[in-house]
Amino acid sequence: MSTNQGTLPDRPESTGAASPASISGLDLQKLTDAQLADLMRQPDYRDAACEALVIRYESVVRSCAYHYHLPAQYTEELIQVGYVGLLKAINNFDPTLTDRLAAYAQACVSGEIKRFFRDKRWQLRVRRADKELLLRARKVRAELVQQLGTTPPDDEVARLLEVSVQELEAADLAADAFAPASLDAELASPDGLTLGDLLGSDDPELERTIDMEAVSVHWEELPRREQRILTMRFYGNMTQADIAAELGCSQMHVSRLQARALRHLRRRLLADDAG
Repeated sequence: MSTNQGTLPDRPESTGAASPASISGLDLQKLTDAQLADLMRQPDYRDAACEALVIRYESVVRSCAYHYHLPAQYTEELIQVGYVGLLKAINNFDPTLTDRLAAYAQACVSGEIKRFFRDKRWQLRVRRADKELLLRARKVRAELVQQLGTTPPDDEVARLLEVSVQELEAADLAADAFAPASLDAELASPDGLTLGDLLGSDDPELERTIDMEAVSVHWEELPRREQRILTMRFYGNMTQADIAAELGCSQMHVSRLQARALRHLRRRLLADDAG
């Protein structure tokens, strides 16, 4: 079999011929993209030729993945996605249209990564405008770093992008939805602490404070005597008998006033919730 790109190896015979496994990577790397694409049409050479093209263009995959400047664990994930795009480019490569795979491979790898961003990777729902602005801002910042030799200020980046600083900051915050920090991630600490160890726990008094704030809204609606009874009962920890002795009335009367006051507060608070 031959093409205008040169002579390709003949199909191995069933007796005494070299198997595909015996093809050296060096020999295949000497072939052009078009010749390797032709080899892929031969079942015996398909895997070896495909592997040669993957090795030849793995730098394209890494370049596209590193372009996003993400933490190492996310970059490795992008590299795997990029390889999917590269395999699609190899399988669909038509040497009759062009004899080099490079441009088509880069377009396929970049498109696969962008599709991954759009459909699967964002952990929280983010506006499409913020996603697009985030990618544009990264490109502009990279260009300014090369020109200025230092990180550019946000107002300069916003001016070049023709957006406000607030819009740029909102887009930067969108990056947190793409690559959130794990609570199990270890910190640079000799104690082996994780990010989760530094988070505060729920304050048991917080809910009580909220409840008391709600009660205070309607506290003045109660008669003074009922206010005094509730204060002695729930803040002074006095029994109804002690309160009755303090006020000079019966314990039953204290019980009725307490129940009426609590019933009024409960009704008002439930009405606030319904509202």
